[in-house]
Amino acid sequence: MAFVVLFTLTGLANPNKTKNTGDEVTIGLNIGNKAPEISEKTLDGKELKLSSLQGKVVLIDFWASWCGPCRRENPNVVATYEKFKDTKFKNGKGFTVYSVSLDKEKAAWEQAITADKLSWGNHVSDLQGWNAKFAGIYGVRSIPSSFLIDGDGIIVGRNLRGPALEQALNDLMK
Repeated sequence: MAFVVLFTLTGLANPNKTKNTGDEVTIGLNIGNKAPEISEKTLDGKELKLSSLQGKVVLIDFWASWCGPCRRENPNVVATYEKFKDTKFKNGKGFTVYSVSLDKEKAAWEQAITADKLSWGNHVSDLQGWNAKFAGIYGVRSIPSSFLIDGDGIIVGRNLRGPALEQALNDLMK
């Protein structure tokens, strides 16, 4: 018992720390933290990891087909994606969106992607609604909710919408 307490008090038991080229990086949800990994199924049932997009600036976008505010924000996300998808950033080449749906019905999710012209290919969901695993890990309590990460997977912005997202991307350019 004393060993467990000492182990915990010294920080050796902290699973949210990882080594990265000799520097200590905290995995977490705050700006400056490395974003937690997400690995979830796409529409065609294949696993897609967030880390597979490393090297790009990525907007992790939690949304759902039934969410009015999400659907109203989608045209802004689409316009931003189209404007910045091929941009070279200080710490990333290109911009993309990793959409995490809180839908429960695959058909509704798929219809919303088509209707809103969400042209990027990174759409994932476990179809568990508010019980979605990664919504819980990311502390999502309302949607739309988003995290902007740089090419190294470091969170550089949260809940950026409309002009604020575009400004953040402008700030990340070379």
